[in-house]
Amino acid sequence: MDEPETLQQSEVNYVRWRGRRLLYFAGCDYFRLAQHPAVLKAAADGLKKFGLNVAASRLTTGNNPVYADLETALARFFKVEAATLLASGYQTSSAVAQALAGDFTHALADARAHPALLDAARHLGCPLQTFKHREAEDFRRAVSACGPAAKIILLTDGMFSHDGSVAPLKAYLKILPRTGLLLVDDAHGAGILGSNDRGTPELAGIPRQRVVQCITLSKALGAYGGAVLGTHQLREKIFTRARLFVGNTPLPPPLAAAALQSVKILTKQPGLRTRLHKNSAYLKSVLRQAGFEISDTPGPIVPLHDLSADEIADLRKRLLKAGIYPSFLKYPGGATNGYYRFVISSAHTRDDLDLLASVLTDFKTGAA
Repeated sequence: MDEPETLQQSEVNYVRWRGRRLLYFAGCDYFRLAQHPAVLKAAADGLKKFGLNVAASRLTTGNNPVYADLETALARFFKVEAATLLASGYQTSSAVAQALAGDFTHALADARAHPALLDAARHLGCPLQTFKHREAEDFRRAVSACGPAAKIILLTDGMFSHDGSVAPLKAYLKILPRTGLLLVDDAHGAGILGSNDRGTPELAGIPRQRVVQCITLSKALGAYGGAVLGTHQLREKIFTRARLFVGNTPLPPPLAAAALQSVKILTKQPGLRTRLHKNSAYLKSVLRQAGFEISDTPGPIVPLHDLSADEIADLRKRLLKAGIYPSFLKYPGGATNGYYRFVISSAHTRDDLDLLASVLTDFKTGAA
């Protein structure tokens, strides 16, 4: 295996790579809160106040008060009964599955569901089947095949990171039997989608009664850790039945303090989302005018799939020549040959976007 090269974020929109300063359209720090002065100060203050690590499970001596503060803030921000923190976003869906193990007869997952959801399904204690990516009618077929007495849990990403598309959550809920549950990995949607940044459930306009939303704190919030957003009953089950919670050391308190500050920033500055989507819409519009087939997805992501090896190499040279980091991905479960994925942030300037658009347009037309 070839390990990825080291990469260091040096400024808000730049990285250092092989000694070069390059404009950055990768990662998923959508609001660049990971470098926000107030967030960094909160982490530093948290380090001084709480130390680096509680070194114990929250059920023993590791229940630092900053965790409750952050959970309260997240529950209020997302308008849910309860939020439960986990040490990482990847762990959230597995913690839910451990808490609900034995409660369902069938698990149905989107064919392109994140690996975290597929790992979570192993803890449910029931068979797992997949249905076609983002296809409600194929989900309907899969539900029918489970039988009339089936108790079904549906696992899907909210926003898919490979192209910024979203799952048809409202259609799924209409099809899902009343005894079923919708488990949404909303790592990429939470904080950037919906009229109040509450993610894909808000964007879809669906009720929360049969929805569990799992989020990460490392993307829109720019910190680290994860949280399960749901009911008080689910929180109690996680506390008593989820081994990933019961036997795990929680995230370092300074990172919880940083995430708490990020929630405060998003609450007070809705203009961040406005700038993010304005930037995304602008770049997509320019690229469509240049002849690119850019899907009308709500996510601030521009992918270039199905490029030949020569095209991949050509675009890499063009990007580097222009001083842009070549964000080429080979991700498990993704395209075999890899693909370019350009992620837009609220902090990108019009000049940044125009530079990227110029390089991609010249690549499309074959201009030197």
